[in-house]
Amino acid sequence: MTTTSTPRLTLPLEPGIARPAAMQIAATEFRRYLDQLRGLTPADWSTPTDCPGWDVHAMVAHSLGMAEMSASLLETRRQTRAAGRRHAAAGGEFIDALTGVQVDKYASSDPTQLVERFATVAPKAVRGRKRTPGFVRRRLMPGEQSVGEGGPERWRLGFLIDVCYTRDLWMHRTDIARATGRELVLTADHDGVLVADVAREWAARHGQPCSLTLTGPAGGRWSWGEGGPEIEIDAVEFARTLSGRAAGDGLLATTVPF
Repeated sequence: MTTTSTPRLTLPLEPGIARPAAMQIAATEFRRYLDQLRGLTPADWSTPTDCPGWDVHAMVAHSLGMAEMSASLLETRRQTRAAGRRHAAAGGEFIDALTGVQVDKYASSDPTQLVERFATVAPKAVRGRKRTPGFVRRRLMPGEQSVGEGGPERWRLGFLIDVCYTRDLWMHRTDIARATGRELVLTADHDGVLVADVAREWAARHGQPCSLTLTGPAGGRWSWGEGGPEIEIDAVEFARTLSGRAAGDGLLATTVPF
């Protein structure tokens, strides 16, 4: 068990994983996601997921759209402008407008086309993220981000590029496995590192002393401060709870962005 003092969240939010490790995790996650897609049956693609209104096809379209943004500045501008127009017309959250643009783009594509396109774009997305210079990653993202009930906060672009994009892809891999009943590939040297970073940020967000035991291949044990509740939960369910996909009580009600 790793024991540390009770942390506090520091804003603007920055990556909690060193960049070389973060880029290796990103590359591995793209490979695992693609392997998962290649193993789906035709019937799997119309299966509803835990994301309201999205079946597997829509979820993959979103993930593909995000990968295309990482791979190309021109595509980033195209999607951002299209989402801006949609957001101005319909209101709501900008991220919902952006994901709507991505899902609509591939609504008529069949699964084979989506898988082939993802296979082409994934390595370009990894290269694009690796090549993002430090002065860009240190910039603040435009606008404030809403995370749970903690109020708006500012993020550096590096947090989005190095960490959050990968968390999003990883979480959708868990969504697809859950929806289709497929086994979720998990290892300590990949998923365990990603989940440990989520646990660190979670502890900083709630700022309370506690002990956390996460079970399964992606698990670990940590203690922050003295006293506080002792929490034990499966590592994947922990992450899914913090993402809002499952209800969490007490400290598990603290939201972490994915």
